[in-house]
Amino acid sequence: MTRPRACGGSAGGAASAGEASGGQRGRPLAAQRPALPLSCSRTDVLVLTPWLAPIVWEGTFDARVLDEEFRLRNASVGLTVFALKKYVVFLKLFLETAEQHFMAGHRVTYYVFTDRPADVPRVPLAPGRRLEVLEVPAAARWQDVSMGRMETIGRFCAQRFQREVDYLVCADVDMRFADRVGVEILAPLFGALHPGFYGASRRAFTYERRPQSRAYIPWDEGDFYYMGAFFGGSVAEVQRLTTACHRAMAEDKARGLEAVWHDESHLNRYLLDHKPAKVLSPEYLWDERLLGRPAVIKKMRFLAVPKNHQEIRGP
Repeated sequence: MTRPRACGGSAGGAASAGEASGGQRGRPLAAQRPALPLSCSRTDVLVLTPWLAPIVWEGTFDARVLDEEFRLRNASVGLTVFALKKYVVFLKLFLETAEQHFMAGHRVTYYVFTDRPADVPRVPLAPGRRLEVLEVPAAARWQDVSMGRMETIGRFCAQRFQREVDYLVCADVDMRFADRVGVEILAPLFGALHPGFYGASRRAFTYERRPQSRAYIPWDEGDFYYMGAFFGGSVAEVQRLTTACHRAMAEDKARGLEAVWHDESHLNRYLLDHKPAKVLSPEYLWDERLLGRPAVIKKMRFLAVPKNHQEIRGP
């Protein structure tokens, strides 16, 4: 999951407030200014972005209030995950832990994209939760598998997701849920901070720096560094994001370019121009083996699973 970096000690895992304000190019996608956290007992971390979107940490929301409000809306959530080639081995743990911690008590549809439908494990599901296996081909290179997700998600948003769920969460499969990941994350559009850049300065962010690429972000721009392993929002906004990123990657490919971190680079460009209505703290993407557990991480909610990258990405 993570590219290792030292865990910094600043409050928000972002560019400094002064830097971030200089990089604002878009506006939040909510119809109105995003609601502030329902409760906040945190003074040790940044809890609002420069455009006043909440940054979600333990201690910044009331789970009981949010859960009840969501139940009254009778809304539903889709969770997309790609289990292609050898990555199917991660699916059982992913689904079992999701049943424990992901949107517990709410209606959820797991959308599993795989080239090996016979290998999808049978995991007991709670009432109101279902699993849909969607067979798709796998690309030869892992980079193409990663980038191809954007095209596939955008296409399925148009074909079926918009009729089946209200929100869509897109996650990597080589992860496990370890604590609550609930409706507090949901917004018209949300992104998650990359834990490897927690506390880093903007100049340390590994944005695409070549002006020829559609993912290009200049050195003096940028708010946060978002990770491609966890993002989402309303189906309509996820469709816009994935379609835009797919088109940008296609334009780069036509020029013989491939962004430094593939779809993640294009995600960062998109979220710079289209400010998310919520930002998830590193609690929602963490790697304890690489990054330890600093005091600001009160909950480790969604964790990387140890693996041999060379082996799992091989033929």
